[in-house]
Amino acid sequence: MEFGLHIADYTWSSGQRQLGPALAAHVRNAEAAGIQRITVMDHFWQLPGIGPVEHEMLEAYATLGFLVAHTEKALLHTLVTGVIYREPALLAKQVTTLDVLSGGRVGLGIGAAWNEQESRGLGFEFPPVAERFRQLEETIQICLQLWSDSEEPYEGAIWQLERTLNSPQSVARPHPYLMIGGGGEKKTLRLVAQYADACNLGLSPETARKLDVLRAHCDAVGRNYDDIEKTAMIPVDPESTPATVASTMRDLSALGFTATYVYAVGYPEPERVVELLAGAMDELA
Repeated sequence: MEFGLHIADYTWSSGQRQLGPALAAHVRNAEAAGIQRITVMDHFWQLPGIGPVEHEMLEAYATLGFLVAHTEKALLHTLVTGVIYREPALLAKQVTTLDVLSGGRVGLGIGAAWNEQESRGLGFEFPPVAERFRQLEETIQICLQLWSDSEEPYEGAIWQLERTLNSPQSVARPHPYLMIGGGGEKKTLRLVAQYADACNLGLSPETARKLDVLRAHCDAVGRNYDDIEKTAMIPVDPESTPATVASTMRDLSALGFTATYVYAVGYPEPERVVELLAGAMDELA
């Protein structure tokens, strides 16, 4: 089981003016502790349940560029990119650029987007769910084509690209790590089966059944279910202990998950989160 640190909260006791140095120290500490993956949210306002919407939130791809410069080994990506926020070719170029500059360590986590409140607040179009899923599938197709050897035009229902040139090409081959986040059974998990390297689910009483649904989608499209990495996201808070985190990891491993992204709620000192995860890794060793 690989440990991932999902950074969902930037409201730390160091304060806004020291946020850059604090974030750099946080990810360096995470790598030093043996954490193998680091992800960030693609939101513009803080999410209810983590903190007030007015709390600090950094733009995802600018932040990933910062993390590339302050890490050496960890896999980096969003968890997950909202498909409505960026044109597909620009998104592919952003991920490619970060992948090249990191030596092949940046992937793409993507989903259909859901936060209507921040989209309306900041003027982003927020199409109906069916349209967002159409955008999601075409965006994935465009990214995969830009990461391939083809420079042929792309003719979709939404987007048309005359020449899919992408230079420099990604270091990670055949393409950067591609995760589709979410547990929607009719659309999201079908797209995972058809296109993705990994899924990302929450731990709930429904998790095992959703994996069965994913397996059925894989059978339908002729994909080997075992070729798709199963990843999960779990929260921790100041009441969490290394033993409770390790216990959750064992439960996930028994279901077939191989990586867990842990996000913290209510930790004003981010170093405490790394200490918690390091303790959980010791429990599992």
